[in-house]
Amino acid sequence: MKIFRTAITGIQGFVPEYILTNEELSTLVDTSDEWIMQRIGIKERRIQKEKGKATSDMAAKAVKGLLKKTGILPEEIDLIICATVTGDLHFPSTANLIAHKTGLVNSWGFDLAAACSGFIFALETANSFVATGRYKKVILVGADKMSAITDYTDRTTCPLFGDGAAALLLEPTTEDIGVVDHIFGVDGSGVKFLHMKAGGSLRPPSHETIDNKEHFVFQEGQAVFKVAVSKMADVSLEIMEKHNLKSKDIAWFVPHQANMRIIEAVGRRMDLKRIR
Repeated sequence: MKIFRTAITGIQGFVPEYILTNEELSTLVDTSDEWIMQRIGIKERRIQKEKGKATSDMAAKAVKGLLKKTGILPEEIDLIICATVTGDLHFPSTANLIAHKTGLVNSWGFDLAAACSGFIFALETANSFVATGRYKKVILVGADKMSAITDYTDRTTCPLFGDGAAALLLEPTTEDIGVVDHIFGVDGSGVKFLHMKAGGSLRPPSHETIDNKEHFVFQEGQAVFKVAVSKMADVSLEIMEKHNLKSKDIAWFVPHQANMRIIEAVGRRMDLKRIR
């Protein structure tokens, strides 16, 4: 069996029009632009306020834009994977809804729920289908309507999250480009520090869970910060060592956008110079 590389041959994003600034956020919860910038480094976030619109609607906009940009017909797509933790419904999968809204009549698809790790987990999953030559055109979508599970009375979490979607077209290539390698790991022991307390099979929705605000993101920031810095830095250094790379060889380090202090701390451990 011939092994290919998986190349990203197109990318398109979508964000809602409404901008929630730090200044406006400070009118909803006890915070300020200075507090948010010092601890998080996020100036504004986009929010899907349009009534009746969900994650699949943002994702569909991104996918339609991607198809137009690349000149690919919807019926040419073999597979769509959607990385999300805020699917429109428990079932059917959001990937199926996106396929329906964008005319991907010859594709199949599924959701991958891995929160912050969702995009890179989904990228490697897609790579497994493309690199073998089994599929020629795969769309990977990363999309979340995080405002749906954000408590805007909790200043420790509400500045972090916004809504949006991005779609990538993945195709096989014989050139020396594309996805090269990965190192993954999971650790469920940290569940108590970052989770949504209710809504799953452990604590199904009830009057009690709703009254107690258990359907929102819960986080213990300091614990998450420490683990994020150490684990992200460790795995980044491991992949560099595996491929004999030095800090001077790295042009871009692109983590998910959650906290500027985490990004900067990991960059220092990797001896990377900050790029603005």
